[in-house]
Amino acid sequence: MTGIVKAVCASEVRGVQKKDVTSAWFQTGWGMAGDAHGGGWHRQVSLLSYDKVKAFNEKGAGVSHGDFGENLVVEGLDFSALPVGSRLRCGLCVLEITQIGKECHSHCQIYHKMGDCIMPREGVFARVLNDGLISVGEEMELLTHTVAKHRVGVLTLSDKGANGERKDESGPLIAEMLTKAGYEVTDQILLADNQAAIENELINLADRRQVDLILTTGGTGFSRRDITPEATLAVADRLAPGISEAIRAYSMTITGRAMLSRGVSVLRGGTLIVNFPGSPKAVRESLAHILPHIGHGIEILRGDARECAAE
Repeated sequence: MTGIVKAVCASEVRGVQKKDVTSAWFQTGWGMAGDAHGGGWHRQVSLLSYDKVKAFNEKGAGVSHGDFGENLVVEGLDFSALPVGSRLRCGLCVLEITQIGKECHSHCQIYHKMGDCIMPREGVFARVLNDGLISVGEEMELLTHTVAKHRVGVLTLSDKGANGERKDESGPLIAEMLTKAGYEVTDQILLADNQAAIENELINLADRRQVDLILTTGGTGFSRRDITPEATLAVADRLAPGISEAIRAYSMTITGRAMLSRGVSVLRGGTLIVNFPGSPKAVRESLAHILPHIGHGIEILRGDARECAAE
């Protein structure tokens, strides 16, 4: 599957409308040279399908290349339909899609004019895997690519941690254990115990970052500030109670206080979300107990494996 580059847009300052520069160098680990959104993060380059812009303009939008803040406009490829992990090649440059869509925090002029904006749902973001020059008129190719590793987001919920009053040990411990087990930890995030913020981040990781697994730590107790289970249930499509039941049952063999944990496990689309306690000791014990089994569950969720009887 291929497309044709219709515009290469940049702006040297954030918040300023991008302009078509027709050609630019894309640098590994950074993004587009001369563009303010480059950096060592997962949203180095933004892409938008020319066909979607054209259809939007036919409704009277009157937008030009770069008006949505996009770096690359490509005809013939529907970026929003591609899964995270898809790779694109244009000349020597190789891009890997890292996020589908984005949250719109404040409506732009386009939205105020049209009552709609396509960038939050149609725009995608990528990181640069290989240096190269991209110019208008060049062919962009969708590479055959299978994401081999399960992708994971780790979310630590702690008021004191978010305020810098306590060092987060549980989040890095989860990341270390998963990395050793062959998972790819794409995001490690620390938030205060705010339900709306937690829900937003769970949605972002599941829907836009499209991780296979989200593991949260903290906020599962009886304190009035412990609202991780409520936030998790609020974004769930389906429940997966057996995982949390197994964690509590195993933890009860270690301490009777395990019965006080309110952690839940759910499914949102193609993502499994599991709550862990905040204690590093409890995290290590609980994760070690379920780690040999959750990989198969993720494969079933992704459609890579069939249900099977317990061994």
